[in-house]
Amino acid sequence: MDDRRIEKAISILLRGGVLFSAMVVLCGGILYLAQFGNRVPDNHVFHGEPTELRSVSGTIRAALSGRAGGIIQLGLLLLILTPIIRVVISVVAFAAEHDYMYVTFTLMVLAVLLYSLTGA
Repeated sequence: MDDRRIEKAISILLRGGVLFSAMVVLCGGILYLAQFGNRVPDNHVFHGEPTELRSVSGTIRAALSGRAGGIIQLGLLLLILTPIIRVVISVVAFAAEHDYMYVTFTLMVLAVLLYSLTGA
């Protein structure tokens, strides 16, 4: 694998991931405004995020059912997933180059990312 090809693939991934997630959030925002745009907000009582949107599976179910909050949340999850995929691609690229020291470091970075998202 050529270093330039890897860098190009990673840059395309990062740009594409950010643009795709932005489009998903935008679609969810437009749908949200279409559904609730004319409501007067009630700011006297704090209403937290619905329980179903606090997990990945609940977010996916809400997005697939066409609910605006689920679509917005899915776009944000895709935005978070973009750099994680970048780290995974880096692990594969370093392994293909037999650079095991960088594979180890990159796997440690991946472990910290995944722990911070799931276990912290």
